[in-house]
Amino acid sequence: MKTPKEILEIARPITWKASELLRSFYQGTANQNLNIQYKDGKIDDPVTAADIAVSNYLIDKLQSELGTEHFGYISEETYQGEQLKNEFVWIIDPLDGTKDFIDKTGEYAIHIGLVKSGRPVLALIAVPELEKIYYATKDGGTFVETKDGIIKKLQLSATKKIEELIVLVSRSHRSEPLDYILSNLPCKNHKNLGSIGCKIASIVEEKADVYISLSGKSAPKDWDIAAPELILTEAGGLYTNYNRSLLQYNTGDANQWGGLLASNGKYHDILCQAAAKYLAEFQSKSEDI
Repeated sequence: MKTPKEILEIARPITWKASELLRSFYQGTANQNLNIQYKDGKIDDPVTAADIAVSNYLIDKLQSELGTEHFGYISEETYQGEQLKNEFVWIIDPLDGTKDFIDKTGEYAIHIGLVKSGRPVLALIAVPELEKIYYATKDGGTFVETKDGIIKKLQLSATKKIEELIVLVSRSHRSEPLDYILSNLPCKNHKNLGSIGCKIASIVEEKADVYISLSGKSAPKDWDIAAPELILTEAGGLYTNYNRSLLQYNTGDANQWGGLLASNGKYHDILCQAAAKYLAEFQSKSEDI
């Protein structure tokens, strides 16, 4: 069994190649149209030829390098609701932010996470339009690598006052209870940004400080969060439920239900408590109507 460092050295060049492949679709040089379809007919859940191509590439390359004896593989595009029995499981989102990819905002990413017994131990995020990859191993720190090979360790400093924090919000995954929470938090500086991977990259680069979400009819999935969580936490941040419980992956239900909060760490407890309080307040008001 290879060490996390050895696995990372295998996964990094694969991630760079996947990023180049995905960007070729984005820039229209892959000699294929996107062939946009909608999962279960849901217009808010598109899948493209790029999703499929990158998913196939990543699984093929990782399996050829690492095999299937010690590792299981879950991709958004191949998942059928199964819980894999392997101790180590790759959880892959070949294109996080598909709607942003289609709308040409540039805010899309690739997530590659390796979990051990349900918790992330290795993670890579590629942000093709920045030509960067972010990577982390459990207890090994978070790093960013640029296309020219320059590598920098990322460590959050968290020096702002709570009122000064920049809160990242989704353009598309919004709801009345989430808007109520956001409107009542002490940090009023909100910024729209696509892809959870892009949001977490923005936090670890200290261009933003908080990301808050709340499931409604649907919820973020394992592949949306497994890699971003480790990238954030190894840089000194936190990514938890509102009740501060840790997230679990490969449980047989890929949905991460409830309220989730990612932050640079300093005010995490305060913000989680506030989010839980305002969610309960909204629900109470709704019941009274």
